Amino acid sequence: MKQIYLIICLLFFSVGFAQDNADMGAIEGFKMYPNPVLDGKVYINTQKNEPKKILIYDVLGTRVLETTILGKELNVSNLEPGVYVLRVFEKDKSATRKLVIK
Repeated sequence: MKQIYLIICLLFFSVGFAQDNADMGAIEGFKMYPNPVLDGKVYINTQKNEPKKILIYDVLGTRVLETTILGKELNVSNLEPGVYVLRVFEKDKSATRKLVIK
């Protein structure tokens, strides 16, 4: 039963995020590493390297983290191990990726 809920949630996220990204466009030169995260830090590089608004959701769609970073380093050490959806906004562009924390 839990698998059905997970599939429904992932489908909801993919449809919702696909609609948002169609309007905004992708962030140029977007790179996120390491993934999976082992030490509680994720590095997010972009071509323009401007301030980025970060939203992280769990698989149920609950926002678990909202922050803005000025550099490249994002601290996720307070999140439990699991699978998350990471959304990054930089000016009028966005990127959505799966984030795995071990």
